[in-house]
Amino acid sequence: MSECAGAAEAARALWCRDGAAAAHLKVVSLGAILAASAAGVAAPVGLARVFEGRPAYGRALLLIKCYAAGVILSTALVHVLPDAFAALSDCRVASRSPWRDFPFSGLVSLVGALLALLVDLSATSHADASLSPNPSSANPYAPIDLHLHKLDADSTAIVVSAGCHGLNGGGGAAAAAEGEEEEEGGVEERMAKLKQRMVSQVLEIGIIFHSVIIGVTMGMSQNVCAIRPLVVALCFHQIFEGMGLGGCIAQAGFGLGTVGYMCIMFAVTTPMGIVLGMIIFYLTGYDDSNPNALILEGLLGSLSSGILVYMALVDLIALDFFHNKTMSSSPRLKKASYIALVLGSASMSVLALWA
Repeated sequence: MSECAGAAEAARALWCRDGAAAAHLKVVSLGAILAASAAGVAAPVGLARVFEGRPAYGRALLLIKCYAAGVILSTALVHVLPDAFAALSDCRVASRSPWRDFPFSGLVSLVGALLALLVDLSATSHADASLSPNPSSANPYAPIDLHLHKLDADSTAIVVSAGCHGLNGGGGAAAAAEGEEEEEGGVEERMAKLKQRMVSQVLEIGIIFHSVIIGVTMGMSQNVCAIRPLVVALCFHQIFEGMGLGGCIAQAGFGLGTVGYMCIMFAVTTPMGIVLGMIIFYLTGYDDSNPNALILEGLLGSLSSGILVYMALVDLIALDFFHNKTMSSSPRLKKASYIALVLGSASMSVLALWA
């Protein structure tokens, strides 16, 4: 119970504080949140596997990804960052130094965005180095193929007689140019695939940070009045967030084992956070109103929000709306993608009424 609260609020908090009932609710919530998380992340992945190869597969996957971007951006700006600001501006924290002297929520969120950029740059540079041909690696003393120098009269006759049938002097150059274009297209496609895989992995890291914070906070709480609506809101929260992550995983084209591992990690993170929060409370007596717990929640939430904002704006929204050839060639698809983005943002923002 907070010493900063008014008399009426303090009395209500005391009435709602019931450790036994709260523990029962948290145990029941483990199964519900686990099922909701698994359903949310598995749905887009399963649909992608079923409809892969169909004519509308690429467009549908793009719409799912835009919906996912809206969900993730809203999660960062409407859920995670305001909670982090609230935790660090609580009077039991804000009355201390240095928390009262500087907006640490904004600073740590900035650090999270810069860290995500650093990971992005490092992974992209590594992918460029591994996929791009290195001219300096060619052996300048490679042996000469003598067969290429046997361009005598017979070969000249063959070229001349071929004339109109396409085996003319420019045919070899055209074939070589076409081969180079195909090779460049293959490199670009592999780069895009590697980029998408890196985006999915960094995005999952940011979401896991957020899920752990939510779970630990709920596990440490003894307020029954807060836990009851939080369980329902968290189920919907995990469904929408799972759909967002699942859409990115589906587009990345991972192997079955990697997809299963990433889906399981997302599904179990929040329940594991709840169990961890319960263990912390029973071992230390800390609950979600402890000043040290509030500081940890605020810092981790700020870091997570910075990562999620960067990933949503740079690696999801900007990448698709400005650098996707499929979307650029279809104004209708671009409008539909924008609507999907808005719907994803709205669906996640509405949940802020309850959690």
